[in-house]
Amino acid sequence: MSQIWRSALLLAVVVCQSSVEVAGQQPGESIDWITVGGDRGCQRYSEMTQITRENVGQLEVAWTYHTGELDRVPQKIIECTPLIIDGVMYVTTGHRRVVALKADTGDVLWEFDPMELEHPYPLASGGVNRGLAYWKDAESGKERIFHGISDGRLFSFIPETGELDPDFGTDGVKDLREDIDRDLTRLPYGPTSAPAVCGDRVILGFSCGEGPGDAAPGDVRAFDVHTGKQVWAFRTVPEPGEFGNETWDGDSWKNRGGANAWGGVSVDEQRQLVFCGLGSAAFDFYGGDRKGQNLFANCTIAIDARTGERVWHFQTLHHDLWDHDLPVYPNLITVDHDGRKIEAVAQVTKTGHVFLFNRETGKPLFEVVEKPVPASDVPGEQAWPTQPIPVKPPAFSVQHFDETNVTNIGKENRDFVLEKMQSLRRGPAYNPPSLEGTVVIPGYHGGANWSGASYDPETGLLYVNSNNVPNILTLARADEKAPYDYQHRGYIQFLDQEGYPAIEPPWGQLSAIDLNAGTIRWQVPLGEYAELTARGIPQTGTETFGGTIVTAGGLVFIGGTKDEKFHAFDKQSGKLLWEHQLDAGGYATPATYAVNGKQYVVIAAGGAGKLRTRAGDAFVAFALPN
Repeated sequence: MSQIWRSALLLAVVVCQSSVEVAGQQPGESIDWITVGGDRGCQRYSEMTQITRENVGQLEVAWTYHTGELDRVPQKIIECTPLIIDGVMYVTTGHRRVVALKADTGDVLWEFDPMELEHPYPLASGGVNRGLAYWKDAESGKERIFHGISDGRLFSFIPETGELDPDFGTDGVKDLREDIDRDLTRLPYGPTSAPAVCGDRVILGFSCGEGPGDAAPGDVRAFDVHTGKQVWAFRTVPEPGEFGNETWDGDSWKNRGGANAWGGVSVDEQRQLVFCGLGSAAFDFYGGDRKGQNLFANCTIAIDARTGERVWHFQTLHHDLWDHDLPVYPNLITVDHDGRKIEAVAQVTKTGHVFLFNRETGKPLFEVVEKPVPASDVPGEQAWPTQPIPVKPPAFSVQHFDETNVTNIGKENRDFVLEKMQSLRRGPAYNPPSLEGTVVIPGYHGGANWSGASYDPETGLLYVNSNNVPNILTLARADEKAPYDYQHRGYIQFLDQEGYPAIEPPWGQLSAIDLNAGTIRWQVPLGEYAELTARGIPQTGTETFGGTIVTAGGLVFIGGTKDEKFHAFDKQSGKLLWEHQLDAGGYATPATYAVNGKQYVVIAAGGAGKLRTRAGDAFVAFALPN
């Protein structure tokens, strides 16, 4: 296999130390962002206080790096959160290239294009990429950067040069299909979210087919960081004799796709535990061929990082029929309940709930009640009769859609929606799919989505952006020659005649949820349609993709909105303190770091994607003026 890579020599640079101090650091030192979640447990919190409520309005662009991919076809969204290690930033582009940049200037140090290497699965291309993983051996100081991509390959890089590690896999590349005892040659299979590292293991969740028909398995897998050899694989759809197999009717577990950790992994290094939020079982919208609760689909799960054995699980949705998979890694946090510090796991969901668990046992820290939900009348389907609903905190997204909360932005808009909804089933969440069409609320994009949440250990507040955009789900009999019974009529959002969501605003919002008290501290609309504001309509919010980070400086940073702005909010009140108009939407989670005593905030501004705004190719870093 030929190795194509370009490397620029890292020059020794003498830099004058800044006189500006960053909290917890001496002048001139650096602060890293070592995972896409900031830390291994993915709190997405920074102790830095150089940028504050008082001076955030002075932020300005420090540098911009353009990937140069706007002319590449097809255009690809950038969903990467950068890593920043010892003053070097590592990013992935929309076309899955890896680029190392000087974190204080944006200058390119080296870059690598995996598509220039020969690979055995050219049909299995496409897919997004949300970032990289970093590993360092505490004794030897050996370091590696890991890059998993959606065509089913895992790369190991030497950070200093961008060269592939010749001891890893085959010439630095691990074929992720080779340890699976099924032929996945023509099936989509590979990671889209960043790998995670625990000890000398690199752990991956996978994206795989979720439609009717054959699909690759959604197993969580671990590999040796030195050699690339598989260490363990946790079967997310258990086989006979394994715990949970009885939740599948007959042999419906066979060749079952989904139930996958496509949203990534968080890690408790001290306990050697891996935590995942697992997706729905395939097929997303019809489960007549998989009657039962379907473990471990839609579960938050703790896995022993050394052995791959299940430690505990909790299923947040039984027998999913709405594509309401757990879309993101859980946050590993510490809460204060009745004066006791409890190490916990917080899982945000597409259904608009936060589930809070004891980290060691999986026991919910707030009561969860099984509530009756509507039955299905689709032939062969058996919707599960109850669903688990946390008593606290309250849902952060709308839980019903009917005539009482139809859009109110104009009479014509409202009348259009009212007429259209007469032929649809509507009402509460968990209304099952139907042949005439069912309104799904929250919609397929949540509630929360892959961008997840951030947590502030100072205040006990969890910050999550969410969507209130319903979908219309209609099932239809499949062609008699198809190997399945039902298909759906497309991923259709319920919109008015102008293309705005059919439900009353806000359509996107930012919530601060107190996980000590189990309450919602504040909620504010997130994003704006300028043309509606000009019509005198209060801020509606927009659908969002891309998440929050929170800092000790009192700030929550987030892009994600359809208006293509980057925002800073007061973390205590939700007041908007600063925003910057990007050249393209920031549909990624930002990162913050310090180099030579100066704090920066960086976000990918790639636009495009599911919000269908203009495409961009930039990573933009902001800092206070010198």
